[in-house]
Amino acid sequence: MQQKEQIEKTISFVKKTLANAEGGHDWFHTQRVLNNCSLISKNEEVDTFVVSLGALLHDIADSKFTKGDETIGPKLAREFLTSIQVDLDTINHVVLIIENISFKGGNLTQEFQSPELDVIQDADRLDALGAIGIARTFNYGGFKNRALYNPEIEPNLNMSKEEYKSSTAPTINHFYEKLLLLKDRMNTKTGKEIATKRHDFMLQYLEQFYAEWEGIK
Repeated sequence: MQQKEQIEKTISFVKKTLANAEGGHDWFHTQRVLNNCSLISKNEEVDTFVVSLGALLHDIADSKFTKGDETIGPKLAREFLTSIQVDLDTINHVVLIIENISFKGGNLTQEFQSPELDVIQDADRLDALGAIGIARTFNYGGFKNRALYNPEIEPNLNMSKEEYKSSTAPTINHFYEKLLLLKDRMNTKTGKEIATKRHDFMLQYLEQFYAEWEGIK
């Protein structure tokens, strides 16, 4: 089976699997990440086949929606890629990407590195920034029935991985606990440039949010 056909089958598989996913982690999120990868990859030396498969499968079973089980996504990806006869080296690389792509809090050290992971990780993080990042954050907060904002609950910047995963803090806190930290954790030159613009947009949004909250504007 040719790589083009394998990519097409992967797209169909992801669309079907994520058909009823939460709005911030659905097929359209995956598609945006894939598009971001194409943009970033223009300036990076990477295996575009690995990048495409990794981008398509990175959220195939996000642990936020599998009761915290981080093994389901990699297992599902491995089984699917094997079924469409992707070579073993590529499968192993894609699985390592899925296992290491996520921001998990707790200042954890990433155990695996590759140029392809750098590109996909930046592409995924860009979708957590800017206008779409804001929309996704509030969509997920609503999905989890979280408060928009509570001035009495301050952001926790020193959470362990377990605390981060189980947090029920107001949605605004997530800006400080993750989103505003991403700009300085980008891997590629292109990713950093785009992230800076989206980061600044979110700062402007927060300024407006607090002003409206206090009735100043």
